[in-house]
Amino acid sequence: MTRTLLLVLVTFLSATSVCGQHPAPTVNDSLIATTDWLAKHLNDESLVLLHVGEKDEYIAGHIPRAQFIQTSDISTPRGSGLTLELPPVDQLKATFEKLGISNNSRIVIYFGKDWVTPTARVFLTLDYLGLGDRTSVLDGGLPAWRAENRPITSDVVEAKKGNLTPHPNPKLIVDANWVKDNLNSSNVRILDARASQFYTGADKGRMPRAGHIPHARNIPFSSLVEETSNKFRSPAALKDLFDQADVKPNTSVATYCHIGQQASLLYFVARYLGYDAHVYDGSFEDWSNRAELPVEKSETKP
Repeated sequence: MTRTLLLVLVTFLSATSVCGQHPAPTVNDSLIATTDWLAKHLNDESLVLLHVGEKDEYIAGHIPRAQFIQTSDISTPRGSGLTLELPPVDQLKATFEKLGISNNSRIVIYFGKDWVTPTARVFLTLDYLGLGDRTSVLDGGLPAWRAENRPITSDVVEAKKGNLTPHPNPKLIVDANWVKDNLNSSNVRILDARASQFYTGADKGRMPRAGHIPHARNIPFSSLVEETSNKFRSPAALKDLFDQADVKPNTSVATYCHIGQQASLLYFVARYLGYDAHVYDGSFEDWSNRAELPVEKSETKP
């Protein structure tokens, strides 16, 4: 082996050792679609648009060809265990095929008014099924589209049934045992997406115990988008939030909130920034109900 080749090999191995099992994150621009991009591709045969919001709002006006979807379509029924849990894959397959989604579909999800977190929940579900790299969230949703005088319709067009072969990735969804086993891991950061008063324990909300999962850091879901437009903040601003939460370049993150909806938005941003991301789907509803699991309070947000 030549000296030059040996030097290259040593450099590569050293970088691998430092980086661990996950590559350094890079921004995945395709996960956020602009209104300009959507306007150019609106008539693409493979495009499937999903509208998230109130049904009356959808009927009154939506982007042409858009199909209506609600979180109840992609979650376990209320009263069946925890709130907003992912249902069986066969149920998800049937739901998305009815909406016209096939293996080659290019999917764009948008919110009708301000339902940013439910929109992210739809993304998480598609990502879980193996369609995340074919799916985008429309930046600013329908309000941004309307503001630019883009086409709106009240015509509801029934989708042609799709043909979908799901490739579920169960590693994206973690449970209480996984979180407990990784509380002190240097390679994992648990991220709480709730508003700060719930994280600190000042307000317990509807949970049996107030506070947060030990060692978890707080990135409130509302900090991820601009207050007035609900457009995503710049990659640099989002990355700064993760830096402040002590998320290292090669750290895996697991997000949680009350029931898993706000956590889906934090998960989406983590994926967008290129982190290895997971969602604790049971979230604090599950954790705080387990008396054997520890809960911490904080006077201030770290």
